[in-house]
Amino acid sequence: MKKILVIRFSSIGDIVLTTPVVRCLKNQLPGAEIHYLTKEQFVPILKENPFIDKLHFIRNGISEVVPELKQEHFDHIVDLHGNFRSVGVRMRLRRPASTFPKVNFQKWLLVNLKIHRLPGKHVVDRYFEATAKLNIKNDKQGLDYFIPEEDLVGRNELPGEFHDSFVVFVIGGKHYTKCLPEDKIISICRKIPRPVVLMGGKEDAGRGERISDLSGEHVFNACGLYNINQSAAVLKIADKVITHDTGLMHIAAAFDKDIISIWGNTVPDFGMYPYIPQHKGVVKIIQVEGLSCRPCSKIGFDKCPKKHFDCMNLIDEDQIIHAVGS
Repeated sequence: MKKILVIRFSSIGDIVLTTPVVRCLKNQLPGAEIHYLTKEQFVPILKENPFIDKLHFIRNGISEVVPELKQEHFDHIVDLHGNFRSVGVRMRLRRPASTFPKVNFQKWLLVNLKIHRLPGKHVVDRYFEATAKLNIKNDKQGLDYFIPEEDLVGRNELPGEFHDSFVVFVIGGKHYTKCLPEDKIISICRKIPRPVVLMGGKEDAGRGERISDLSGEHVFNACGLYNINQSAAVLKIADKVITHDTGLMHIAAAFDKDIISIWGNTVPDFGMYPYIPQHKGVVKIIQVEGLSCRPCSKIGFDKCPKKHFDCMNLIDEDQIIHAVGS
């Protein structure tokens, strides 16, 4: 095998979760050239990865990149997305390919009928099923994230009281039902006896400002201040990370951080919890056990379909504070 194409179009967390496969392909296939196909907006996540020899990206559709890919004459395609677009790429390239089990039916059973038939495997381990034909094994060394030098953020670039140590609280999330309510985040921040840096995207900036204003001077709102690599740099120097089920959670896992992972309408059983197999004791899962309505979706909603939002409203704040420590 001389040339391998890995496909994963989105999103931040899912792409970071493919990095063990990329590393193992490069390390276990001597002399192999590893290419990666993704969407243009996610190129910064992979640009510095030394295990990727060439990045390909799409802006709008696969047709724009297929001619370029055909010229590469790949020996094998590892499809880690498994949707109609990735199947379209494989069909047009007509090269040997393999993919992984998405277990969508098993997720549907758990969401809709509360019947648990999921395999109990992290998605990373399921990704490696796509490399079985190539005899590639998981090295169990976790995730990778490589930050460009120009995006490194040092402690001295944060406000003075955050130079020695701080906890990151990732307050954002792609869906409302994956995030703690604002008043609950404020309550938690008030109880944390350490400096707290709030992190999220530009869409979280206003929310972060309200939370920091009402939480105390020990809370700094960094939502929207940094690009994705700079955000990764802040996570890398944090002492601990409190986070919802987000892309930044997986980036924190790539740096072996102590993670307090908070779950709402989705569940870790889907196989997307923080992946740190080399240091299994550094992840604390916080969730409300025993709710008959949970999980209510494999992704999330803009509002609680049951209108009570117990999966987040009933989260034990003291569990989080205890996990953070003094």
